[in-house]
Amino acid sequence: MELRQIRYVLAVADERSFSRAAARLHLAQPSLSQQIAKLEKDWGVLLFHRFPQQVELTDAGERFVKAARMILDQADGLEREMRAFASGQSGKLLIGSLPITGVYVLPPVISAFSSQYPGVELQLIEETSSKLEHLLVSGQLDFCLLTLPIENQSLEIEKAIREEIYLALPPQHQWAQREELDAAELAREPFILLKQGQGFRQICLNICEEAGFWPNVVFESSNIQTVQSLVAAGMGVSFAPEMITRSVWSTQPPRYVRLRTRPTRTLIIAYRKDRHLSQPARAFIEQVHKVWPEK
Repeated sequence: MELRQIRYVLAVADERSFSRAAARLHLAQPSLSQQIAKLEKDWGVLLFHRFPQQVELTDAGERFVKAARMILDQADGLEREMRAFASGQSGKLLIGSLPITGVYVLPPVISAFSSQYPGVELQLIEETSSKLEHLLVSGQLDFCLLTLPIENQSLEIEKAIREEIYLALPPQHQWAQREELDAAELAREPFILLKQGQGFRQICLNICEEAGFWPNVVFESSNIQTVQSLVAAGMGVSFAPEMITRSVWSTQPPRYVRLRTRPTRTLIIAYRKDRHLSQPARAFIEQVHKVWPEK
């Protein structure tokens, strides 16, 4: 049985006439009669009593019509829902993000996106870089906001935000009033870094390695705001992406100094190459580019 056959039966039931139903459906009457007769033969039941001037539903026909209306309502509702998905007006997005990105980058994007696509449900998963890559590759996320570099070759990337990285010093540090510093000068300083698995930790280690030393890490945290607070308290030095330097602090913040080499980090949007991006996903990514145009 096909949906069109259900529609044929309902049209005849409504019109109480094959001829009027055929006209309503823009079909030839013999073709309509043949379709319904075939359905009756396949099922071994009679749906209509046929009289010279009209038709009447049989008991089986009454039951068919009652169930058929529910089926058509569900089918029509499903079609509307799928069209809403296709147009980006409905659906669900599973978005992976680093905690710092979730705090500083996504709020204005989510606000703008939700005002245009109120029917799309957003679910944000904040994890470490390595965990997010695993979730993305295993198909548990639609896309992620990560930092370069990433190693998995099955992922497609779009560059989103490029920002400078600053040195974070305690406010009373001897170099706190310097305009800029060479990273090599930090070789003997105690460092506070993010824990293993965080993309920004690797960026910090790369800066130190390129300057010719391996940092003496005295504290680690899974939260970059905690790292900055420990620096502000005089426990060591660290690095901070530009967006962190604009934070509003209730206490005295670290002193942010530029590095002579002007290192940067690049935030990217990553998704699987072999997975189709839904219209809502593409619309969200476009909103990221719109709110944060590449410098």
